[in-house]
Amino acid sequence: MSDISIDAAFDSGNIEVLSLSGAAARLAIRKDKDSDFFQWFHFRVSGCAGRGLELKITGLEDSAYPGGWPGYRAAVSEDREFWARADSSYDPGEDGGTLTIRYASSANIAWFAYFAPYSMERHADLVSSLALSEGVSHRVLGHSLDGRAIDCLEFGDGARQVWFYARQHPGESMAEWWMEGALDCLTDPADPVGRRLRQLCRFHVVPNANPDGSFRGHLRTNAAGVNLNREWASPSAERSPEVLAILTAMDASGVDFAMDVHGDEAIPAVFLAGFEGIPSWSAALQGGFDRYKAILARRTPDFQTAKGYPVAGQGKANLTMSTNQLAERFGCTAMTLEMPFKDNDDLPCAVQGWSAERSAILGRDCMGALLEWLTGAD
Repeated sequence: MSDISIDAAFDSGNIEVLSLSGAAARLAIRKDKDSDFFQWFHFRVSGCAGRGLELKITGLEDSAYPGGWPGYRAAVSEDREFWARADSSYDPGEDGGTLTIRYASSANIAWFAYFAPYSMERHADLVSSLALSEGVSHRVLGHSLDGRAIDCLEFGDGARQVWFYARQHPGESMAEWWMEGALDCLTDPADPVGRRLRQLCRFHVVPNANPDGSFRGHLRTNAAGVNLNREWASPSAERSPEVLAILTAMDASGVDFAMDVHGDEAIPAVFLAGFEGIPSWSAALQGGFDRYKAILARRTPDFQTAKGYPVAGQGKANLTMSTNQLAERFGCTAMTLEMPFKDNDDLPCAVQGWSAERSAILGRDCMGALLEWLTGAD
């Protein structure tokens, strides 16, 4: 029987084929351009109908987050609409760290990815459809190093300036699925939460802050190999025009509430990271963040507060990161939302793990929590 065929020369594709033998393959992930970061993969296997695939992705002890591989299961789809999870196991001692994916495909083509991909074509559809919605305006804040637009959707008649932005780290595709859910809520004229929020706020939404990295199949960086979430203290046109464009627009509008949407490789939970440790920290500012966390935890069982990142000590916040920079710069409630690449261990799903669908539902839940936070309900 002939060897399977593996391809990755498409939007967000990333894999290198080291060897093929029948339905087995030895693979490696390509590093982000001009960077040592790698973890995102996305590739297509063809010629696989009725065959038991064994796909070994090697060299992963040198990946960006080797702690993300134990307990991880690869995403797989035969129609590129529904993404399930394939049987996967990790051996740190095999071939520099190897993730072995086993899958019996009923179709002749199967797609594998680190998480359900969110393509630039889908991004264009999202932006175009919402720009046609009543009361929604679109503007280009600037352009990436590869010349791609930094799209921003704006709407709402209220005084509070609210910013949502996602995919500073392009491989964290769950962030743009979250955006779909949040924007569905905010722009639906029949949704009472969205309607009230539009009365209270002026929204500025950047669904994809790193389109170059997204298209190139990067995990964490832009076209210059720069981690955008370490550029917020002094972004430049040469290294980080994406951040420069967004921050310039924020300076013009002001910011009262901001959420930076991400995914975490290792922690199997949804959590928020705040701005503890900024120079201008105050109990009142911290109280706003803590209250939002409490509201969200009450509204959805997919969110929790027990697991998360260590809190920075007094005066130790990294001001090159957006959440810290915005809280310090504007005195606003800012936060980083993290979703898992694995599963939510508090509410696991054997079929899909954490999924695109749950990311979108969480986006809606976050909007309900925002309304409650703004109106002061207990």
